[in-house]
Formats: sequence, structure tokens, C-alpha cells
Amino acid sequence: MNGDLVAGLSRFLSDDIGRTVPVSDVQPLSAGARRRNIAFDADLGGCVLRLVATLVPPSIQLLPVEVEAGVRELAREHDVPVPHVLAVCTDTGYVGEPFMLSERLDGETVPRRVLRLVQQSGNGDLIAEQLGRAMGSLHAIDPDKASPDLPGRADVDPAEALLTEAESQVSHLLPDRPVFALALRWLTRNLPSSPDRLTLVHTDIRNGNLIIGPEGLRAVLDWEGTQRYGDPMRDAAWSALRMWRFGLDDREIGGFSTRSPFLRGYASAGGTFDPDRFRWWKVACTLAWGTMLATQTAAFLDGTVPNIVMAASGRRIPEIEWDLLMQTRPTASR
Repeated sequence: MNGDLVAGLSRFLSDDIGRTVPVSDVQPLSAGARRRNIAFDADLGGCVLRLVATLVPPSIQLLPVEVEAGVRELAREHDVPVPHVLAVCTDTGYVGEPFMLSERLDGETVPRRVLRLVQQSGNGDLIAEQLGRAMGSLHAIDPDKASPDLPGRADVDPAEALLTEAESQVSHLLPDRPVFALALRWLTRNLPSSPDRLTLVHTDIRNGNLIIGPEGLRAVLDWEGTQRYGDPMRDAAWSALRMWRFGLDDREIGGFSTRSPFLRGYASAGGTFDPDRFRWWKVACTLAWGTMLATQTAAFLDGTVPNIVMAASGRRIPEIEWDLLMQTRPTASR
């Protein structure tokens, strides 16, 4: 592990607490293409904190780190399982980029390991229900309590906004892919009315952004894409996309279970499910993921993010085209 990183974390904690805080057992955790997560122990003298530092390069921040930390804590205060944020640092002098420190929770996050654990534990229905309850609790939060620095406006229709963005992205990144053009026409013809109530939306709740243990869901991770005003069916649809099932296609919710347990949990937390808007958002989110993959590939090719995960993203676009064809066919279910 980079000695400068270890020294920087120790120096930040020492400055914050006012005494020397040794840092040990520093290990990189599995990470996505954008951010690094570093597990470590901090000796406060009398107790050892098990922490995770999430490092967020300014060049690819979706949210300022302090805004992301704030919405995470807001969600946690409203019964959404989220690791507690203990500190935020925007000073790049410590480790070279902004970061937040969170409590470290044990459990699996890598999707295929998660699904092996689910198979061993037989708790797929429970996890789907817990996920629905967590999502319903998030959507029940008054968006006005969230930071005004979050993206999303109360006077903008979320579906129209996403469709406009998708059209621009496809035109720029995927102009020669007829399946994406077909999906855009379907989305335009089937544009839904606005939901009765706009809500906070995470936009990336899925298998891979969850901590799972034998007893079920322990935490929802990666809040960098949170929006202040959105359609709650966007979150529901995103969690149900085929790419998050990792081969277990008959289990719509993350490869865990079918839709029924998820809906039971969602309703128990006050959520209202709309199957027509849910289907529209499944198509829209699938198309959006295709444009994200294209964006990640472009970021690798132009040198912005020299990460192999970004480089491999483009190979998955044909999978997205298949999903779009299956979702927009006349006999597709809602």
C-alpha cells in the first residue's frame, strides 16, 4: 500500500482528533471504475475504529464528497441501511484527493460472491424484501430536507429529462447503432406521465452496490449519483435490470428473487408501485447504461481514466442491445 496514503490518513485523523492516530492493516477493497475504497484500522488509544476511506478524484466527481456524505446520513437517519459517515475531507493535501471516512461493515459486495452466499443461505426472498423496504424508506424522505446542491429540479419531468439526455448521448456516442435508435423511438411513443410525487432517488441501487450477509441486506453503498427530485420507479427499475442478475435471469431483483418479495417490502415502507412507469424506466435505464458504457470506453480511449474496467465497458454494449430488443418487443411484460 502507498506509504503516502497511509501517512495522509494518519495525519488527517491526528489533526482532526488532536492526538497522534496510528493507522494499520490498510487494504484496498474491490472498487469500481471511478473511485477507490481503502479499508484500515485507526488506533484512537483505548479503541480501534474499523474504517473505510472512499477516495473521490475531483476530475470524475459526480457529487462533491460533502454533499454525498450529507445525503447518506439523511438516508441513514430515515431507516435506510447505510454505513455511518464519520468524517469528510475536501483538502487534497492529505491523500491527493477528497475523501470520506465511514464505518466498515463486514459482508459481501462482489455480485457473484453475493449470489453464492444467497444460494448457501437461502435468503434471496428476504434480501429482495429488505431491498424494497430500504428503497421505500428512501422514497418516503421529504426531498426538501436534502441538500439543494443535489441535482434534480422539482419543476422538471424526470422522464422527459432523461429522454433528452439519452437522445444527446446516443447521437454523440452511438450514432450507428440502430437498436438504440429503435429504443429511443419506443421511449418517445410511450413517455409516461409524471409521478404523483417526486422523491429522492439513489439511481444506482443494485446487486454490486449492496453489502450482504447471511442475515440479509446490511447496507446500500455508492450514493454519488443521488438526485433530489426523481421518479421512484427509476430506482425500482434499475435494481431489476438483467445485467445485475449475473446469469440468474429468472430472479428479476438482482438475481436474488422475483418481484413479489421486493414489492412487499416496498409497500411496507410506504412505496407505491406503478407497473407502466416501471416498464418505461426499465427500458430507459437499460439504454442509459448502454450510453454509460460507451462513455466509460471513451474516457479510457482519450486517457481521462486509464482503468481496465473502463476499457472493457464497450464489449458489453451488444448485451444491452439484446436487452433493449427483448424489453420493447410487443409481448414483453411490464
